Amino acid sequence: MAILLKGKEVSARIKDELKEETAKMKTRGINPGLAVIIVGDDPASRVYVNNKKKACEYCGINSYEYALPKETTEAELLKLIDELNNDPKISGILCQLPVPKHIKEQSIINAINPNKDVDAFHPVNVGKIMTGDYDFVPCTPAGVMELIKESGIDVNGKECVVVGRSNIVGKPMSMLLLHKNGTVTICHSHTKNLAEKTKKADILVAAVGIPNFITGDMIKEGAVVIDVGINRIAPKKLVGDVEFESAEKVAAAITPVPGGVGPMTIAMLMKNTLKAAEINN
Repeated sequence: MAILLKGKEVSARIKDELKEETAKMKTRGINPGLAVIIVGDDPASRVYVNNKKKACEYCGINSYEYALPKETTEAELLKLIDELNNDPKISGILCQLPVPKHIKEQSIINAINPNKDVDAFHPVNVGKIMTGDYDFVPCTPAGVMELIKESGIDVNGKECVVVGRSNIVGKPMSMLLLHKNGTVTICHSHTKNLAEKTKKADILVAAVGIPNFITGDMIKEGAVVIDVGINRIAPKKLVGDVEFESAEKVAAAITPVPGGVGPMTIAMLMKNTLKAAEINN
């Protein structure tokens, strides 16, 4: 049976450390503040935003929510971002994605000051991740790396396979593993003989957004399996991109869904916000 990599426990420990760090920063006159923008009424986005607010409260970070109607124009949203870029009480800015279809996602990402871009989606921060000289890392890949480290897993020289090539997870995830001397293969929807590739992985990261896509027979015996997916298949049932029951029998370690990577993502957002507060002061 695989060891469970419980992000919930690790993230709780990280948030306790960040709480202390925030208190110390406040004695130096630095008050970290996170602005979260949500456009429209997507229920999943609302859950994420509420979780972020709770984490801010716990860590002692000031939280500012800007809930805009879905009819908000791109120009109105850009004007708000410009105001937040220039607001000294805001350390970090996060615009919850997806935004409504009439708003260009990339325009919004490009408008956020790179020093306040706690999601690390701005082209400047993406470029820094490529070179390995970065201030911020996208929260989910950062959370995965932290979970791997906390679990005592060494990436050095390991065969790492990332299934998924999104700008948010797949690509930065691959870079972070590479920076830790992993040998990285990126797979995606056009990859031929996917199981052949995944079966070679010492560390397998699934980030495709398809429920139960990776099954036990696609996993190498003794591999570390990181499931980034979170898919709702029934009102009360969440599953990952990995078929947990079959994978657990083969893997040495595996993240559960929920309670694996999800909580780590929010802990890393808090960490990025404190980093932004330091940079902007």
